[in-house]
Amino acid sequence: MKLTEEQIQERLPEIPEWSLDGKRISRRFRFSSFPEAVRFVGAVAEVAERRNHHPFISIDYKVVTLQLTTWHAGGLTELDFEEAKELDELYDRMKPESG
Repeated sequence: MKLTEEQIQERLPEIPEWSLDGKRISRRFRFSSFPEAVRFVGAVAEVAERRNHHPFISIDYKVVTLQLTTWHAGGLTELDFEEAKELDELYDRMKPESG
């Protein structure tokens, strides 16, 4: 079910690195190298497939940008926030020492 604007604002502090961009939440993930960024995207694909919830993905050399929304709901849902938290945890496990 689509979250209300009030519900979205209540949930945003749970994912402080993410920002609201219209009907999406987005975050940039920085890496030390292009291969590290690509490895992260591969791991994101595994999470997305398991959840059957696929983000918009952009790779710009060492920066990966992810955007989440639930198209069939017409905006953000709990699923987007749950996946954002899981992707944050994934990044924490994979992030480089200097990135």
